[in-house]
Amino acid sequence: MKNRLKVLRAERDWSQGDLADRLGVSRQSVNAIETGRYDPSLPLAFKIAELFDLSIEDIFTSPSKES
Repeated sequence: MKNRLKVLRAERDWSQGDLADRLGVSRQSVNAIETGRYDPSLPLAFKIAELFDLSIEDIFTSPSKES
């Protein structure tokens, strides 16, 4: 699933480790989500959205809308 996580993180000058600490996950998990190798669970997606004060849809692109 495509997402804007890397851009949003960069806008705040956060490293992957910084974001991981804020979310309570590993840096490797953040990297996997950013590169599309891992789709976050719904609770984690909500946590990410709340952290950036955005809706889930503003961060993640629905697979059916990709292309």
